[in-house]
Amino acid sequence: MSSIADQTISALRSGHDALVAFVGKLSQEDLVRPSGASDWQVSQVLSHLGSGAEINLAAVRAATSGGAAPDGDFNKSVWARWDAMSPAEQAAGFVEANTRLVEEYESLDPAARAELRIDLGFLPEPVDVATAARMRLSEFALHRWDVEVGFDPSATVSADAVPLLLDNVGMMLAWASRPDVLGGRQAVLTVRLDDPSRVFGLRLGERVGLTDVPEQPDGELLAPAEAWLRLTVGRLGPQHTPETVRLTGPLSLDELREVFPGF
Repeated sequence: MSSIADQTISALRSGHDALVAFVGKLSQEDLVRPSGASDWQVSQVLSHLGSGAEINLAAVRAATSGGAAPDGDFNKSVWARWDAMSPAEQAAGFVEANTRLVEEYESLDPAARAELRIDLGFLPEPVDVATAARMRLSEFALHRWDVEVGFDPSATVSADAVPLLLDNVGMMLAWASRPDVLGGRQAVLTVRLDDPSRVFGLRLGERVGLTDVPEQPDGELLAPAEAWLRLTVGRLGPQHTPETVRLTGPLSLDELREVFPGF
């Protein structure tokens, strides 16, 4: 059976190939269309993915060579260079940079995939390959959606990425949510997902977090798993919400959207 690292690297490859093929068909006019990311056009999303790939690659190579991890000054210099590119350069640069990152992950042998620790710079300590790759997959899959939804309002997060990303949601909620918008109201919801099937609790109050399935919930959220992922990062607007999403209880879906404004 393949490891989580293997599965995640495979998903990075399939997502890369699909997005590269998609980007290859875009015109200059397409690159400046609005994306699913607030205030970003399509080329800016690709720039973000490309600069992120460059920074991630530096971190992986530092881990394999034993060198120093990239610091904040390095990251700023990368972002500044990408920001100065034209839309066409950002699109082409994304293809090149993300290709190098995916190939670097693919080049890691089984021992490295199990034992290597990567310093990403923003976490308290280095993480294993599975964690680093999954964090990149989260960024990549959701921003791939940002690109594709600019052309297809019914776009969804890629199916091979969704099961790998679901377990990351809990650790993101503390800094990705805005419980203050509830004005002191509290609720505990049962969350039932499909494709893949998951059931757990969502506690809304002074803090937002996941719990075990509540015995006496205040309401219930039913949704495809990929829609749940998008909800938690502010990408489940009314125009992009599947008809199968249902919410019962004291909160409306619009209010729940406000709890997760995205970034």
